[in-house]
Amino acid sequence: MDATPLVASSHSSIDELDAAEWNGLEQGGVPFLRHEFLAALEHSGAATPATGWAPAHIAIHDGATLVGAMPLYAKSHSWGEFVFDFSWAQAYERYGLAYYPKLVATTPFTPATGPRLLLRPGTDAARVRAALVAALDALEPGASSVHVQFATEEETSILAQAGFLTRIDCQFQWRNRGYRDFDDFLATFTADKRKKAKRERRRIEEAGVQFEWRDGASLSDAEWQQVHALHATTFHRHGREPYLGVDFFLEASRTPAISPQVLMARAGSTLVAIAIFFRGAQTLYGRYWGASGEFHSLHFEACYHQGIEFCIRAGLAQFEPGTQGEHKIARGFAPTLTHSAHLIREPRFRDAIARYLTEERCSVLAYASEAGRHVPFRADLDVQGS
Repeated sequence: MDATPLVASSHSSIDELDAAEWNGLEQGGVPFLRHEFLAALEHSGAATPATGWAPAHIAIHDGATLVGAMPLYAKSHSWGEFVFDFSWAQAYERYGLAYYPKLVATTPFTPATGPRLLLRPGTDAARVRAALVAALDALEPGASSVHVQFATEEETSILAQAGFLTRIDCQFQWRNRGYRDFDDFLATFTADKRKKAKRERRRIEEAGVQFEWRDGASLSDAEWQQVHALHATTFHRHGREPYLGVDFFLEASRTPAISPQVLMARAGSTLVAIAIFFRGAQTLYGRYWGASGEFHSLHFEACYHQGIEFCIRAGLAQFEPGTQGEHKIARGFAPTLTHSAHLIREPRFRDAIARYLTEERCSVLAYASEAGRHVPFRADLDVQGS
């Protein structure tokens, strides 16, 4: 007997899909893929057609059962993605072709690795993945290209077989090697690097800055306004408005599964800095920070050292503090490759981009290898790799 045909559908809002069914798909313990997180982005106005993030989520049903899905957006620009293709768009424009709209499978504004082809546990994975890829052409034929960003390495390999070009980049991430406490972690450093890290932390103590971890759900609306105002300062210094408004954080904090973890730094009774994190099943994700003034080493302490301590206390396996930042290496973060896949529908540009990505891959691998030579760990310990 033939299997029931799979039915694909496209959805202009995550609210069109049942939250329990969506959250029942395999998501790798990543909070940014949960229905509530995506809904908060839409409800708060962060990910909407007006901001250039038009939801076009794909769902695959087997009868009445949701067996697969893809968080997908039709984009009218390339901002807020962290996998840069501005030069590709400019090349299209020079040749009189439209690069936008394009399709992007990711969580908006969130450069964190996780599955993008979401599957129901126990389903025929190959069959459902094939249906998801086929749905991109059947349901969204007008887009120039499809970009599956910060996917798992396994997914990009599968997508390559479907004609996608693969791309790598480098982040700096921390791994928990079963450390008892922060001093145990620092014991893996060379003597000079350990001394520098301790001096960095001591400066914060001498400045009288005190830290408090708060679950987002415990913050009042007024406290969230304070936190968001400090978060916004980071963007304002670069002449931009923050991607996420306070309404997003208020909604997210009402859902325990995605509630942010907020580190509050005070000098006396004055809130001088904040750092916003999200906690996954095995990973802490550093996302946003802001400060009211200049405090020596405060950024390093709030965004990195405190996050590492949190992971050690909570028994989390890793810490992803975000994109870029070679300064993270000295603080124990190792180069780690990230993966994306790109379906370029125009043959002439596909060939040119394929050549570019081959050259870029060599450069990224060389960069990651060189960066790995500068990690602070002792040579006699096997903690060098990512």
